[in-house]
Amino acid sequence: MPFPDVSERAAEIRDRIRDALARGGHGQRVTIVAVTKTHGADAVAAAWAAGIHDVGENRVQEALSKMQEVTVPVRWHLIGHLQRNKARSLERFAMLHALDSARLADAVCAVGVQTGNPVDALLQVNVAGEETKGGFEPHEVRAEAERLVGLSGVCVRGVMTMAPYEAPEAVLRATFRGAREAREVLREAGHPADELSMGMSGDYEIAVEEGATMVRLGTILFGSRPA
Repeated sequence: MPFPDVSERAAEIRDRIRDALARGGHGQRVTIVAVTKTHGADAVAAAWAAGIHDVGENRVQEALSKMQEVTVPVRWHLIGHLQRNKARSLERFAMLHALDSARLADAVCAVGVQTGNPVDALLQVNVAGEETKGGFEPHEVRAEAERLVGLSGVCVRGVMTMAPYEAPEAVLRATFRGAREAREVLREAGHPADELSMGMSGDYEIAVEEGATMVRLGTILFGSRPA
C-alpha cells in the first residue's frame, strides 16, 4: 500500500500540535491540511484513512485532475496562487488560501456573485516582505480589509502567510505574530476572520504556539515529493 506510515506520522503530528498548544497557543483548534501536490490520488486516500479530511493543492489543474480519481469526500483547499482567469474553478474548493491582490479579489467576488455562494478565502499577507512571495504588505491590509467589506461575493475568513525558509526562530515568531495582527485588522473591519493558515513541515509547531488554526503539511506526512 502506498504511504503505509501516514497514520503513524499523523498521530505524532497531532501529539506535537497538542504539546505546542500547551506551551503557547491561543486556545484555538488546529486543522491539518495535507499538501498532496505532485503526489497521486493515493496520497489523498492515505490522508483520509489517517483522519485528515482537508487536502491542499497548489495548482488548479493538478487539483481538478486529482479530484476525478479521489473517491473520499475530502475538503479541497487551493493553497497556491490563483490566476484570475481560473477563478471559476473555485466552485470545486472549500477555501482559497492565497487571496493575494485586489484584482484577484474582484475576480473571486464575481464568481461568488454569479453562483450565489460567496467564496471563502484567506488574505495572503507577506509579513516577512520577501520579494519571491506574493500577498499584501502588512501596511496595506487595513485599506484592503475595508474595501473587501463591500464585496458580497467573497467571505474573508482570515489570513495566510509563509515564513522564510529555514529562518531563525525569532524571525518565524515575528512573521506568525504579524499574521495574527493582520487578522485582527480584518476583524476590526467586520470580517469573520477566525482562521490563521500558517506553518509548514519545518515550522508548524512554532506556528501553532503563535496561534495557527491551519497548518499546511506535506513532506512530514508523505516524505519527499517525486522529482
